Amino acid sequence: MFEASEVVKEIQDLRDEGHLSDALLRYAVKTISSSDERFDWVGVYLLNTEENELWLHNYVGAPTEHSKIPVGTGVCGTAVEQGANQNIDDVTKVENYLACDPDVKSELVVLIRAGDKIFGEIDIDSRVEAAFERGDLDAVEAVADKLAEQLAAEDR
Repeated sequence: MFEASEVVKEIQDLRDEGHLSDALLRYAVKTISSSDERFDWVGVYLLNTEENELWLHNYVGAPTEHSKIPVGTGVCGTAVEQGANQNIDDVTKVENYLACDPDVKSELVVLIRAGDKIFGEIDIDSRVEAAFERGDLDAVEAVADKLAEQLAAEDR
């Protein structure tokens, strides 16, 4: 697992150097992906409120056909619909699960939000059942919160 405080500091350094959200999101995805062998696919989806869909911004892992996900569909869409992070130990038990890789066993979705405004989410898939622990969720939340600061600043 990555050291969240170090990643958050590096993202802030990138902000201080003038980098915008695109660069910060890409940095976060690459850093999270390379931090743990349990993480088989890591991506960021951004919320398009006009279309009520999540749009894939960037990712590391196998290609996915799910570049757009309607709010309320799958683990990613459910996270936005419910306004809550999702830590799914066994994706086969999710009725509306969107399978990108038949070998994925668990999924972690952490919202990128500022207050009540949801900008998107960080999505992590694992081929290990019940792969994500509380520490994983806390670390990804810290990164998501820092990313939300930049997205909120650009949204003004």
